[in-house]
Amino acid sequence: MKRFYKEVSIAPADGGFAVLLDGKPVKTPARSALVLPTEELAQRIAAEWRGQGDTITAVSMPLLRLANTVIDGVAANREAVIDAILRFGENDLLCYRAHQPLDLAARQREGWDPFIAWARLRWSAQMRIAEGLGHVDQAPDTLAALREAMTGYDAFTLGGLHVIASITGSLVLGLAVVEGHTTAVHAFQMSRIDETYQAEKWGEDAEAVKRTTNLAHELDKAFELIAAVHQESR
Repeated sequence: MKRFYKEVSIAPADGGFAVLLDGKPVKTPARSALVLPTEELAQRIAAEWRGQGDTITAVSMPLLRLANTVIDGVAANREAVIDAILRFGENDLLCYRAHQPLDLAARQREGWDPFIAWARLRWSAQMRIAEGLGHVDQAPDTLAALREAMTGYDAFTLGGLHVIASITGSLVLGLAVVEGHTTAVHAFQMSRIDETYQAEKWGEDAEAVKRTTNLAHELDKAFELIAAVHQESR
C-alpha cells in the first residue's frame, strides 16, 4: 500500500490512547478503534507508522499487528485464548527430557529445572516430567494453577503471552517472562537447548538460522508489547 499520510500523532481516546494519521484515528482490520492502554505503547506504534517509507509494509509494524490481533481477537475471546495458551502447559517443553545423550540431558536439567521449581513455588504448579518419547499428563490441579496464573492478565498481556508460549513451546517460560522472572532473550535460549545442541554437533543450517532469528525477533516484540502495557502501571 502506498503511504497516504504525512503526520503521525497520538491522542487520548476512550480511556486509552489512539494513533492518528493526519488527525484521523487508526482502525483495526475489523474496523474497531485502535485504542492502546498506555501512552508508551501508543508512542511505539506511532513510531512504526512514522518509520514507513513511500510504501507501507505491514511486516515492518509488528507491534501494530499484535495490537490488532489483541483488539480484534483476544479481547472478545478471552476464555478461548486462555484455553489455547494452557495447551502449552499441558504439553510444556520443559517437561520432556532426553535420557541420551547424557550431556544433552544435563543441559536440560541445568536450564529447565529452575523454571520447574519456580512454577511450583510461584503457582503451586507441580509439573510432571517425562524422559524419552513418552507423553505425560499434567495433573488437573497443576493445570488449574496455571490457568489461575493467567486470570488477572489484561488482553494485551494474554496476547503477548500466547506468542511467547507458542514460540518457546512452554507456558512456564512464558509466565516467567511476563512475571519478570527471566528475560525474553533467556527464555528463548532455554527453549532452544535441543536445537543449539544439535547445531554444535552437526553444524548450522542457513534456513534454520534464519528461522531462529525471525522467531527471536517475534518473541522480542511480544515482550515489548507486554512491557509497554505494564511500564506505566509499575
